[in-house]
Amino acid sequence: MKSEIKEKIEFLRAELHRHNHNYYVLSTSVISDYEYDMLLKELAELETKYPEFDAPDSPTKRVGSDINKEFSQVRHKYPMLSLGNTYNIGELRDFDGRIRRFLGENADYQYVCELKYDGTAISLNYKNGKLAQAVTRGDGEQGDNVTDNARTIRTIPQDISAFSKDFPAEFEIRGEVLMPRKVFDNLNIERTEAGESPMANPRNAASGALKLQNSAQTAKRKLDAFLYFMMSENLPTNSHYDNLQRAKSWGFKTPDHTRRVNTIDEVFEFINYWDTARKDLEYDIDGIVIKVDDLTLQERLGATGKSPRWAISYKFKAEEACTKLLSVDFQVGRTGAITPVANLEPVQLAGTVVKRASLHNADVMRALDVRIGDSVYVEKGGEIIPKITRIEPSLRTAESVEFQYATHCPECGTELVRSDEEANHYCPNPNCPPQIKGKIEHFVGRKAMDINMGEATVKALFDAGYVKTIADLYDLSREQILKLDGFKEKSAQNLLESLGESKLVPFERVLFGIGIRFVGATVAKNLAKAFKTIDNLANADLETLTHIDEIGERIAQSVIDFFKNEENRIIINRLKSAGLQFEIVETESASDKLKGASIVLSGTFAKHSRDELKAIIERNGGKNVSSVSKSTDYFLAGDKVGPSKFAKVNEFGIKIISEDDLLEMVK
Repeated sequence: MKSEIKEKIEFLRAELHRHNHNYYVLSTSVISDYEYDMLLKELAELETKYPEFDAPDSPTKRVGSDINKEFSQVRHKYPMLSLGNTYNIGELRDFDGRIRRFLGENADYQYVCELKYDGTAISLNYKNGKLAQAVTRGDGEQGDNVTDNARTIRTIPQDISAFSKDFPAEFEIRGEVLMPRKVFDNLNIERTEAGESPMANPRNAASGALKLQNSAQTAKRKLDAFLYFMMSENLPTNSHYDNLQRAKSWGFKTPDHTRRVNTIDEVFEFINYWDTARKDLEYDIDGIVIKVDDLTLQERLGATGKSPRWAISYKFKAEEACTKLLSVDFQVGRTGAITPVANLEPVQLAGTVVKRASLHNADVMRALDVRIGDSVYVEKGGEIIPKITRIEPSLRTAESVEFQYATHCPECGTELVRSDEEANHYCPNPNCPPQIKGKIEHFVGRKAMDINMGEATVKALFDAGYVKTIADLYDLSREQILKLDGFKEKSAQNLLESLGESKLVPFERVLFGIGIRFVGATVAKNLAKAFKTIDNLANADLETLTHIDEIGERIAQSVIDFFKNEENRIIINRLKSAGLQFEIVETESASDKLKGASIVLSGTFAKHSRDELKAIIERNGGKNVSSVSKSTDYFLAGDKVGPSKFAKVNEFGIKIISEDDLLEMVK
């Protein structure tokens, strides 16, 4: 019996160590937070019941490590403990009961309720008001020195002496580095456009950005930080909440939604409110943190081996559903990247019917040990993209066999390749049909050439043999188009006119449209602005390219490789002959009526697209910015703007204008 218990304990430890490595080192996760917490809870209960099997390296004795050996390690002056988690109200009442029993029935204490931001923990050390060091959580005892990267985060002040003089000579302030949802969405759009796999969630994106070796690249990720705990031998007050307010007056970004409450019932009210309202936030949160406010009482309550007794985390449980895995398809992207997609028995999840879910890549599938016929749990990653988080092993049949990942392209049969730097397998055949159709669909897309042609038309043209490259589009005849199903004289004429109009599309969009790997819309704009013509770009060397803003060595090498390819050069020459724009046309600004004005657009508009409005702003000397801040001059509001946006605009006193207001301003 005890040998079985020992085996169970060792199995749980091995599993938790593996998941810690995935979460903290690889910035990925193959199980839900709830499943992880249940494994940890089960292990802790067994270790308590069977102390003879205790071990100093058990996951119950420490938090997971995110140490990257390429960074220097720093020992924390105050250990960074992790919080105990709960998913139900009953355990919160138990927590409150333990506090009251420890302090005495007549004890007078308050709680502080905080949003639990889903980011990556950071500890900032300040000396004489200046940021001296920024360290990740690491293993709780020591972490990575990421000071250079932290300095790129605008919400982390470099010097607080401009705000105040009454701060301690030395103190630490801790918080969470995170990525706003909008920034994350834009990052994934850019990655997809550049032929890269999208990131799984904002937390992984923030964690990865903070650990980049090049701090200039970290700066481009537009990270944010909320700071929520101060430590020092000379704190300004004995109240955690009041210290946060003091930190705010020193220039730190502390959470606006933090509340001090008097009873556990008020804690429940806070939780119930944010379980719904969290959907309106610009950031992901996964729960609520409850802390005893009085620092003297915190010290009296103390801590266990890894968690404080005076705080607890209530985590919102992600909605999940169990269904059957029927099969796995392997999709081929325009760059040849292979993505495994699960086909599921239809199941209701978060208000929609889910039939398919991403399996990301071979490593994720291997970690899940997912097999055809398995019962799998599906949840919506970031409440948007369905993903498989775990299997139900008790329902696996005896006939189950290990899944074999594809070795050859499902479309053309070419053997797949995978480099050491890539998570995905790739089909190296440039003539693979899905890659060709994907490149054409990308080229005709709204952000590129904006040609009046959808996926079905691209497929019809390809299947008919009329279009095999993007250059073939400009050789299409009316007779060929009329042979396609659904095309009449009028629709054929519309398509030909759209192809003609695309010849006026500016160089930067043409450059984006030709589909150089890793060259998204922003990178294409920078390259076009720097080199002026396609010929200058084609002749640029690695050193010249890497001196351009936002162009790293990987992008530069991809550009060089593209123009080395003879087929690509032939296509470019054919597009030149067709009359496409391959050089910057210098135009004067329409006016300087918006000179120096920073403008944020949000919502949908009646008269112009967002891109058209952005162009109007730039032509009149204004600057388009992506997020609201104190330096924003105007907020251009369309329909369907979220209430949280307006709240921030009102907080900063920013002037709200309509589409008609803007047009009148530049009239």
